[in-house]
Amino acid sequence: MATYVLLSNLTDEGAKTIKSNPGRIKEVNKELAALGVKVVAQYAVMGPYDFVNIVDAPDNATMMRVSAELSSRGSVKMLTLAAMPIDDFIARLK
Repeated sequence: MATYVLLSNLTDEGAKTIKSNPGRIKEVNKELAALGVKVVAQYAVMGPYDFVNIVDAPDNATMMRVSAELSSRGSVKMLTLAAMPIDDFIARLK
């Protein structure tokens, strides 16, 4: 499994949805699991993004599918970053 960082911003429609149904956030996590993606950590944040999610997925193609699926709903805009554990990064530099 590979690790990815998802930085997301709610659209106006997305903000209305979670205001009226905050549990929707956890429902999306179940939808991700059905697509083969495990949510490792999830944070609501202040600053240029509304949420930071750390997820594990089998490959880039899976994450591209997730990104397309979530973005097509019109409730969120996402930036997906592939991540590598720092020890793995250091090992590859040697």
